[in-house]
Amino acid sequence: MPDLIDIRIFLEVARQRSFVAAARQLSLTPPTVTRAVGALEERLGVQLLLRTTRLVTLTSAGAVYAARVAPLVKEFDLAAEELREQQGETSGLIRLNAPLSLGQQILPDVMTGFRVEHPNAAISLTLTDQFIDIVAGGFDLAIRISTPPSDKSTIWRKICPVRRLLVAAPGYIARFGKPETPDDLDPARCIGFDAEALAETWELSSGGKARRLRAGQALVGNNGDLVARLAENGQGVALLPHFIVEDALKEERLVQVLPDWEPPQLWLTLYYPPYDRLPGRVARFSGFFEDYVTRVRPV
Repeated sequence: MPDLIDIRIFLEVARQRSFVAAARQLSLTPPTVTRAVGALEERLGVQLLLRTTRLVTLTSAGAVYAARVAPLVKEFDLAAEELREQQGETSGLIRLNAPLSLGQQILPDVMTGFRVEHPNAAISLTLTDQFIDIVAGGFDLAIRISTPPSDKSTIWRKICPVRRLLVAAPGYIARFGKPETPDDLDPARCIGFDAEALAETWELSSGGKARRLRAGQALVGNNGDLVARLAENGQGVALLPHFIVEDALKEERLVQVLPDWEPPQLWLTLYYPPYDRLPGRVARFSGFFEDYVTRVRPV
């Protein structure tokens, strides 16, 4: 009978389409992964994977086998997790995806605190500002700052609103003057922040009045920390979440402009695959994260 460990390794290679990437994900050496898959193929008497110098793909037999055993392995893990939960233990791997700036500034403390309380839990964190397919990516949870999602294949819930504000460097204000209304903003000096590094449209409102302008005509980036640094360097006005520019505001490297004009509200949101029941480890991490960003360090 095939060894469950070898089956897990095979499924990870199939998911990563790479022995090296699977070894990295599983904290194993590539030769160990190669031997495990070879041993599984030998016991089954069939080739499961096609190996090339660039890519690893499933054979037709491998695709059928992976489709049959993956749900069984998942059920096995769920049964073990439920048993541990009954004993009051939180363990197992949480595969997490989050935006870059949020991940770098907030998640290290969240992950550390969570593992202090639950030392048998493991967390694998991937950072990207792109919207991702959490089901195809194999993630247990994704954190996003966005408007309400349109994807109906996932479960999602709002955690809290994310405050955004317009900021600029004191030197920029000294050179170009302090804007009194959005009409005083030069679109060519408004730095865009967009996941695709494309120009973005700012929608600002105040007391029933609304203005729109196209930012990112000269400078645009797909990372909030990058855009904040450009603003600090006097390159223009930026519209950013408060948690990204909080320290720069305190240290007066940036100042808020047009405080009476607000952009549309964004929310910090948790996305889940379409679980029938939220796994205990994921539910506990979600609760810990929500408590941190709403009570310990509000975003």
